[in-house]
Amino acid sequence: MNLGITGRKAIVCAASKGLGRACAFSLAREGVELTLISRTRETLEATASEIRAEHGAKVTIVTGDLATEAAREAVLEACPAPDILITNPGSRQTPADFRTLTREDWLRWYDEHALSALGLIQHVAEGMSKRRFGRIVNITVSFVKFPQIGFAHSHGARAALSAASASIARELIAHNVTINNVLPGLVATDALTTNLQVLAERAGRSYDDIVAERLKTCPAGRFADPAETGDLVAYLCSAQAGFMTAQNIVQDGGVYQGLF
Repeated sequence: MNLGITGRKAIVCAASKGLGRACAFSLAREGVELTLISRTRETLEATASEIRAEHGAKVTIVTGDLATEAAREAVLEACPAPDILITNPGSRQTPADFRTLTREDWLRWYDEHALSALGLIQHVAEGMSKRRFGRIVNITVSFVKFPQIGFAHSHGARAALSAASASIARELIAHNVTINNVLPGLVATDALTTNLQVLAERAGRSYDDIVAERLKTCPAGRFADPAETGDLVAYLCSAQAGFMTAQNIVQDGGVYQGLF
């Protein structure tokens, strides 16, 4: 399928590794011009070079922490009129006892997992509306649908992003600007590997045992390839997806058992 986005301009957040990287590759394959941002220049430059070599895409890179206003200003200066925005916190979810969290702790998680994305959305929405095309996709987590014990800080922040995006999306859809949230589950990224290694160390068990145990919880019986998420995001950015907005799209191999 021709997604109809050749020549469009995209900002992709946390693009040096994992799901952000996968989204960048999928968009580049469709002829999209990319502005990529992440915290680490070395890995970001490597990703940009691979994309240019594989797809011949125009790629601009910016380094910075999107939880800061300075980084958001820098990426918007590099790409002042994006047609596509892919937000992604680019930080691992780590458990915490809610009883121990300070106000500063809560705010840090909300900055990273909700407010950074909303800040970018605020900046790009008006221009997208005037140009009559915009596709915004937030990469969050499947646990938005069923928050887990020990993750009130992270899952709560991402749920807040979904709620705020749904309100904004209903204002923008009349201008052919959509906002959707992709909720991945077990995807084979460095972040997942690190989390499972930490679990194994804490439990005094082997990494392979922890992986096997986790796979038993997934009806698909496997971890997803990051490219599967990248391709889903690319479709949501397509010309054909203009009637789909304010959705939380779970991609977890059947783990989530709810209907809605």
